[in-house]
Order: sequence, then C-alpha cells, then structure tokens
Amino acid sequence: MSSSSLHLPSDLSPDLPVAEPEAEVVIGPGATTGIGSWPGTDVVDTMRVTFGELGDPPAIPYLPELPARGPGSDMIGRGAGLLAELPVDLQPSGWRLVDHPGRDAQRIRSWLRQDLDVLAETGDGYQGLLKLQVTGPWTLASSLWLPRLERVVVDPGACRDLVASLAEGVTRHLEEVARLLPGARLVLQVDEPAVQAVLAGSLPTASGFGRLRAIEESVVVEGLGAVLEAATKAGAVRTVVHSCASKPPVDVLLKAGASALSLDVSQLGAQRWEQVAEATENGTALWAGAVPTGAASRPEAVADAVWNPWRKLGLDPKAAADVVVTPACGLAGASPRQARSALKVAKEAARILADRALG
Repeated sequence: MSSSSLHLPSDLSPDLPVAEPEAEVVIGPGATTGIGSWPGTDVVDTMRVTFGELGDPPAIPYLPELPARGPGSDMIGRGAGLLAELPVDLQPSGWRLVDHPGRDAQRIRSWLRQDLDVLAETGDGYQGLLKLQVTGPWTLASSLWLPRLERVVVDPGACRDLVASLAEGVTRHLEEVARLLPGARLVLQVDEPAVQAVLAGSLPTASGFGRLRAIEESVVVEGLGAVLEAATKAGAVRTVVHSCASKPPVDVLLKAGASALSLDVSQLGAQRWEQVAEATENGTALWAGAVPTGAASRPEAVADAVWNPWRKLGLDPKAAADVVVTPACGLAGASPRQARSALKVAKEAARILADRALG
C-alpha cells in the first residue's frame, strides 16, 4: 500500500451528528483523576482500584490502560486500533499502516473489548463523569509508519486521512461506552506527548541521520481541533488535551479548543505558567499534573505546586478550587502500590487546594 492509497471511504463523513445539548457540567471543587496507564496486567483488579479510589464525586474515574500486557495495549497500539478503516500491523520499527487488518489488529480489538466488558461490569449503574483517553493525531502521526517505512507525519495526505479516521474512531468509541454505561457523562482526554517534536521538526528520520521537517502550527491546530470537535459532537461533555512532555506548547494546544489542558506542572516554567494563567482567566480549565510518578510525595507539597505559582501570578484564589489534580503522567512505570498511593495523594492534595481556595 502506498501513501497515496490512504484515503478514507466516502461514507466516513466529517459531518457528524450533533448530540443533544445537555445542562452545563460542573466539576466540583477538589476534583481529581488519573492520567491513563497503570501497572500490571489484571484489568479486573485495576478497574476496581480505579472506581474504588475515584468513584465518588468530585473524583473522576477513568478507563485505565495496561501496556504491560504487551503490543496492542500500549499507547500507540491502542490509539491505532481506534482508527476507522486504517488497519495496522506490528513491525520491528513499530506499528505500520497496512491495507487489510490481520492478527495484530485483532489483538488490539480483543484487548479493548475485554477492557470495555470489565468497565461495563464494574461501572454498572454508575452516574457521573467518566474519563476516556485516546492518543492524539500528531502523536499517532509521529509514531505510526507508512508502508514505505517512513513516519506518517511526512505525508500531508496520510496525515489528513489519519485525522479523519481518528475523529470517526473516537466517535464510535464514545458511542460504545455511552451504550455500555448510559448514566456516565463522558470526558475525553487526548494525549499528545509528541506534539512539541512535531512542531519543532525534531523527529528523526527512519535512518536516524536526519530530522523530519516541522509541521506548521495551523495544520497541527486544525488536526487536533477536528478530533476534539468530533468528540463533542459525539456527546463528550468535556475535552482535555494532555501533555507531560518537556516544554509543552501551551499556546498551540490552547488554540485547538479543548475545555481543559492537562499538564505536568513541573515542566511549565514561568512563561508557560503565564500562558496557563491567561487561559484559565479565559475559561480553559487546568488539570494540574502535580503528583510525581516516580517518588513518594506529600499532599501538602503537591498542593503547593499549584497554589504557589497560582498566587504568584495574581490569579483569583477561589478559582484554584476548580483545578483538577492528577499524577504528572501515566503510572505504568510504578508498582501497583505506588500507583494507588499516587491517586490517594492526588485526592488529598485536591482537597487541600480547594480548602485553601475557598477557606
């Protein structure tokens, strides 16, 4: 399959049905959630922990990912598995777009089907916010390979097809989860750890001796915005763009139109904190990745990591109560005990932050 053959069928129309408007969704003071990945391979136990720790408002439970299960449960494999009419297989170089789905694509679907079945059982009767996360279009474009063994991101036509395919896949995913848990109000988190490298032109070529050209900011914003818009039309009550990468392009991510930005606050620095401050004043929420994923931390110190820069920037103290506190990134590299502790610390830190803001 050549890159020129990567064209979506005409029935995958970008004109998606618009969900019926609902009452405004308010995330209460002291909210917290997880990011995505989790250690281990037992999805039943993981889902019980997720709902056990985060099942009561204002906490937000989420559908965890278990990359330790192997290929197809990893971030890129699962994201590729959501693509509509763009099958993949696994090569030594990574996940590659192909003409026809095979055993690797079947394995991705099998892992996701298992996770959704466990989610339906664990969350039976659940009423409240539920977060799903998907790999964003530019992280996928930088990580998936064309048949000619170059990254998708080098081919503008393939990138357009990938964006449209992911938008359709996200729509189907949200509709499926809504069918399984009709009482849940879905939040979609789009993970874009590679977007800075795409914008900067720092991705290596297949040979490793060169760098791929940078993608224009307007193209990045348009592609990411298309996926977020599809999620909203499919019924997502909130959309969140997450990046735990070094020096996240906060200004670019904001232009895509998400309800919130989820960022590792240790990576922000003064300039990016100022961009976040302006964004919060204009209505974009902050999901603060303030719980370190590799070391034990105290809830008070985690709350300080948000409260101190918030006050230094002169932001409304009461508005800090609306910050959602999370781990800095996924927890796949932690032990199960450490991962559970991270959620507990995030919950307590969020409570402390809300008490300071409203006290």
